[in-house]
Amino acid sequence: MRYAEAPVRLAILSDIHGNIHALTAVKRFLSEHAITQVIVLGDLVGYGASPGPVIDFIRREGWITGMGSSDARVALDFRSQNDRRGVSETVLTWTRENLAPEQLEFLRRLPAGGRVNTPVGRLRYFHGSPHDPEQRLDLMAQDRELEALAEGLGARVIVVGGTHVPFMRQVADTLFVDPGSVGLSLNHEPGADVAILELQGLRPKVTLHKVPYDFHSAAFDIMAWSLPPVIADVIKTGRMG
Repeated sequence: MRYAEAPVRLAILSDIHGNIHALTAVKRFLSEHAITQVIVLGDLVGYGASPGPVIDFIRREGWITGMGSSDARVALDFRSQNDRRGVSETVLTWTRENLAPEQLEFLRRLPAGGRVNTPVGRLRYFHGSPHDPEQRLDLMAQDRELEALAEGLGARVIVVGGTHVPFMRQVADTLFVDPGSVGLSLNHEPGADVAILELQGLRPKVTLHKVPYDFHSAAFDIMAWSLPPVIADVIKTGRMG
């Protein structure tokens, strides 16, 4: 994908985790910001009570979307021996059983990531690492490690998900961004995390947003489906434990 030399404004979303209340609020928020394109970094499912509606929403919007670790574990039936009895595996099993075949197929067909050419240079996006959504890129690594990664990817902007905590860091000529989580934010404040990138001129600019939504309804849905109550607590507080 290549854009003309007009101002480009990209919205970066990640870790929706089956939270349709948060996702619809984010859509309303983006409608007020003249967004050129939306990029979703995966984890459409897992934890939240509305995985099917979230998948259908993303399909209708046609947003650029990559595969997250929860998506892979649901659609490809990857199972972790370490948390088979834990909250994560409980919810992923429930999700797998409640998705329609065409929704599972949509998840299976998601790419691990991709690239977008922008006025400031190449943007690379992926959920955890360039080739494996289960891995996690350490954005706190030493500068030389991140510089080597950026050089290998040929990227001026690298956007990743998976931590559920918004973060940005400039290393040499490359901007690294984790937008946080739409559906299960962990930065100690309820709401949906969104990053907006303005790509024009010499340096990209990023703003991190917290979008309010009806998190009480999202938490109620968790309880109504008899999913682990700890998920409802996280949705309401933005804290794990």
